[in-house]
Amino acid sequence: MSALKHELTKNNMGVDFWTKKISEQEMPALCSMIRTLEQLAKDDVSSMGVLGRSIMYDNALTSRVLRVANSAIYNKGISQVTTVSRAAVVLGFDVIRNVCITAKLLTSLLNNKNLSESVYQRLIKLMARSFQAAMFTKMMLADYDEEFQEEAFIAALLYHLGESAFWSTGGSVADELDRQLNKVDDNVQRLSIVREHLGASFSQLTQGIARSWGLGELLMKSLTNPNERTPEVRSIYLGNRLSEAFASSDSNPQQLQKRIQQAAEMMKMPTDAFQKKLMENIEATARLAEDYGAKELVAFLPDSKTALETLQQQTHWEPRQPNMAIQLEKLRELTNLTMNKPDFNQVVSVALTGMLDGVGLDRAAVLLLSPNRKMLQPRIAMGDGDDALKAELLLPIEPQFLELKACLDHGTPFWFGHRHGIKKLPESIDKKLPENGWMFAPLKVENKVIGVFYADRASSGRDIDQAEFDSFSHFVQLTNVCFSLAYRS
Repeated sequence: MSALKHELTKNNMGVDFWTKKISEQEMPALCSMIRTLEQLAKDDVSSMGVLGRSIMYDNALTSRVLRVANSAIYNKGISQVTTVSRAAVVLGFDVIRNVCITAKLLTSLLNNKNLSESVYQRLIKLMARSFQAAMFTKMMLADYDEEFQEEAFIAALLYHLGESAFWSTGGSVADELDRQLNKVDDNVQRLSIVREHLGASFSQLTQGIARSWGLGELLMKSLTNPNERTPEVRSIYLGNRLSEAFASSDSNPQQLQKRIQQAAEMMKMPTDAFQKKLMENIEATARLAEDYGAKELVAFLPDSKTALETLQQQTHWEPRQPNMAIQLEKLRELTNLTMNKPDFNQVVSVALTGMLDGVGLDRAAVLLLSPNRKMLQPRIAMGDGDDALKAELLLPIEPQFLELKACLDHGTPFWFGHRHGIKKLPESIDKKLPENGWMFAPLKVENKVIGVFYADRASSGRDIDQAEFDSFSHFVQLTNVCFSLAYRS
């Protein structure tokens, strides 16, 4: 046991250590090929011929690329292609480049035969979800050109590359982390365990590999700003969430229906019509996995018949609606807490629950000022995508954002909605906030502003209006009274 602890400590070296280990020791061929392909993408003159020569000595890769190029998904009635160079001419360099990356990635990750059974099963399930997510993403961008679709496909496929690459390395560190993760279901606990073992999160590792291998801007954007409302980033986010929801549909069917409704709304389609496209996409994914020579994934992809039966049994997902009875209940709870010396987290939890289930908001959080008062950092987040919100809503305090400055300096709450505008925000903040609206109000302890309350309706995309802002502000005012009385000597 002491030897294992020594190895865990030795390897707990963070993003740089694991990126180098994966790039140079575990997957050097994949790393080299991707870097070559990315360089070729910048050379329009010679890229076609060089592409063919760069993989011609890898018979297995060439065979897979040609099978995919001649598949029903990519070969739209044209004559059969027999060389990679010809496939690149017919289908376009970007398509074939991404086919090469996908084929090599699947081969590289599946090649390690020394994994424990548990780690291997974890890796296969993750790869299947990533492959399905990439196909969902491409489907949601069907109205865009093929180059755009392919770029999003590869970004969605590589969204969990850091985690997949880590599990494929195997060894005692992977086995021990697998055992620890099997003991917990809570996402926050899981993130903490991963950080403890690796010195970084899986998302940070993916970002490290993406930078090292030159995997393009879209993957980085989708990792660092997953809530951005551009079509490609939104599709990558929803593609991954849809794939995860199908994988856990037995235990959380409401989550699946919610993601389907969000994706249908994005594509401006009726839910029933979108579900039909989903079924077709699921069937196409299984066929394409076989064309890539990754039959191992098929057993862990959604089965279209089972998926359809699951969807037919679901109730329609509805976002939270305003509920005056819950509002009054939570306000009474806050009033009762003023009579004691409540715990900070207890007060905040009651307030945020009231905002979500009483006011009918999608997400709510408390952000605290950093020691140098230059950043707002999430302390507690609740609602839809609370883990992502807590990880991503780090807000720099920009002097141009006058409303936020007034909130922090003078305790003035403010809000934005489609019918209640605000001037253009600094880009560093604007890209982190949803387009349909949001609210801020000061968090005070002993009349000193130490942070803010934040809330929005990002996941449902509904407007925010004056009534929601007034109710939100009411909860904040009573919460601040709670803190004032609690900290009074």
